[in-house]
Amino acid sequence: MPELVAGLLIFLGLHSVRVFAEGWRSAWIARRGEKTWKLGYTAFSLLGFGLIVQGYGQARLAPVALWPAIPGMNHLAALLTLVAFVLLVAAYVPGNQIKARLGHPMLLGTKVWALAHLLANNTLADLLLFGSFLVWAILCFRSSRLRDRTAGLMRAPGSPAMTSLTILVGAAAWAGFAFWGHQALMGVRPL
Repeated sequence: MPELVAGLLIFLGLHSVRVFAEGWRSAWIARRGEKTWKLGYTAFSLLGFGLIVQGYGQARLAPVALWPAIPGMNHLAALLTLVAFVLLVAAYVPGNQIKARLGHPMLLGTKVWALAHLLANNTLADLLLFGSFLVWAILCFRSSRLRDRTAGLMRAPGSPAMTSLTILVGAAAWAGFAFWGHQALMGVRPL
């Protein structure tokens, strides 16, 4: 479990710098350069992610159940992760109405993904992993929306065609992950 906690602190801490220390980040980049920042950011992100994967894998070997499993939650989680995949794709497909309306669909997708996994799982490691990501996504979304309002950011409305493409690609990615990828990568069939 220490690896999981350390990984979460490194990964989410680093990804929270814009929320809690934007001035420090800007000053650091001004002194040392954006390329150096991105290189360090990537290296430490990979380190944190690796520790999360290792720590969560170790914790799954001796799970500590916090509450009884609730029947049917895996089906609700599957539906919620479909929404999360569409939101994730919306962050990358240009000109879609989802991103135009919501502003930060990846952060919203992270919230939905984390909530889905909290509903479907009941161990201490699940609470640490998915609870941490949920709290992080809530704080980052709030900060990002505030930054957008302060900057007076206005997004183009997006088109129905690009929105339809976003939904189709998100649903296809979800299906591939739900029926094949989750088992292959995590060793657990969600459905």
